[in-house]
Amino acid sequence: MIGDELLDRPDSPPDTKIKLQLTFKRRFVAAEVDKFPTTAAGLRCGQEGILDRIDLPQDIARRLMELGFLPGNTLVPARTAPGGGARVFRVDGSEVALRHDTAARLLLRPDPEFALPGLEK
Repeated sequence: MIGDELLDRPDSPPDTKIKLQLTFKRRFVAAEVDKFPTTAAGLRCGQEGILDRIDLPQDIARRLMELGFLPGNTLVPARTAPGGGARVFRVDGSEVALRHDTAARLLLRPDPEFALPGLEK
């Protein structure tokens, strides 16, 4: 390999070598871009989704609607709790934390025109 002689130090033991590892940011492939999440739990941070319906018991659904989770409103995930249990969603000018299982019951409209921030088609 070219440059190995620069990585090997003459004063190091014969079994020891210094190795370099390059890492690159993973780019989205076309197949991933075509898969729009069907629930709010599947949205990536900063990705927008339009709420289609709430598949929860009536009392919980009513409370979410009071908080701004109405069909047709845009949801944007903002932050995730360190343990991964709760996630903050921006909706109707406010931020609301929801558990993953609750967010998984918020169904989104299939939108072929969606976009991730910084992703160009």
